[in-house]
Amino acid sequence: MSSFNTLDTIDVKGKTVLVRADLNVPMQDGVITDSTRITRFAPTARELMDKGAKVVILSHFGRPKDGPAAEFSQKPLVESLAQAIGKPVKFANDCIGVDAEAAVKSLGAGEAVLLENVRFHKGEEKNEAAFAKALASLGDIYVNDAFSAAHRQHASTATLDELLPAAAGRLMQAELDALTKALTNPARPLLAVVGGSKVSTKLAILEHLIKQVDKLVIGGAIANTFLLAQGKQLGKSLVEADLLDTARKIMKEAEAVGCKLLLPVDVAIARELKAGAASEIVSVDAIPADAMALDVGPQSIAALKAELATTKTVVWNGPLGAFEFTPFDAGTNALAAEVARLTKAGQLISVAGGGDTVAALEGMAGRP
Repeated sequence: MSSFNTLDTIDVKGKTVLVRADLNVPMQDGVITDSTRITRFAPTARELMDKGAKVVILSHFGRPKDGPAAEFSQKPLVESLAQAIGKPVKFANDCIGVDAEAAVKSLGAGEAVLLENVRFHKGEEKNEAAFAKALASLGDIYVNDAFSAAHRQHASTATLDELLPAAAGRLMQAELDALTKALTNPARPLLAVVGGSKVSTKLAILEHLIKQVDKLVIGGAIANTFLLAQGKQLGKSLVEADLLDTARKIMKEAEAVGCKLLLPVDVAIARELKAGAASEIVSVDAIPADAMALDVGPQSIAALKAELATTKTVVWNGPLGAFEFTPFDAGTNALAAEVARLTKAGQLISVAGGGDTVAALEGMAGRP
């Protein structure tokens, strides 16, 4: 039984419910290329609407740097969101202020509105109290259904539950229940995969996991920072140079507690990040100065498959490469196929979090 509030423990009829979702779906030329995050969120919104709530959906989209920008607007998500929910969804041109207030006021019971990108306001990522209070003023209850963004100390993910009665949405509930099951007396060896673009967003996860798991796979651009901390030359790869000492600290602590840390031994490199970019496989010791590491290579995948053969439980969050762009989804897809195969065969218990990871695993689960 869950030790946190869920949609079963709160009365939402006639209430205005702020729902934090993660609708940060991949998009190319204005077209959604993978709607997994939307379809996985839809049941929470639908249930709240069916229960007579006025549903106000909050989310981030991309990484806008200087306020509102058309390419980071969430308006193009409305049609896909409405189709997934099976009910109309309105849109507001801001997430606070006059536009947001008017949109929320216009809602009737069982209706929903998607507010504009919360990251259009600097107060979101800075977790400013004033911004959080402005969001909170729009609703009566807060529901967090953004498991993949829940680790961020941002206003809409870390502070709203302090300002309003709060509960977990169905997706958040499922993720937490599965994660608890996987980490509470799990079948061992226990292996965790942590990928994605930034060490800074997953520091707490990494520092916690090295004390809980037997093996820790680090992929994505996060691995670049760890490789640089080991003295590798990363060329133009995305790294967080200010976190090298932190990476070294995590590696040292992992060794001290007996957690086997697994980093790429070869990578797919390219001179530009775009779909279909010319790429090649090189050792992590031979990355050219003008190239970027954008995915793990076949030797790395072979080594990880060997580790999976002796693993009983896998917890996975984040892709191993620039998953949105082919061919840099190859590493994630290859590992996902093996995890899905072993899980289907009953040799492995696997728990995945994060839209890209879930999309990869679900895609591979259906393949022969």
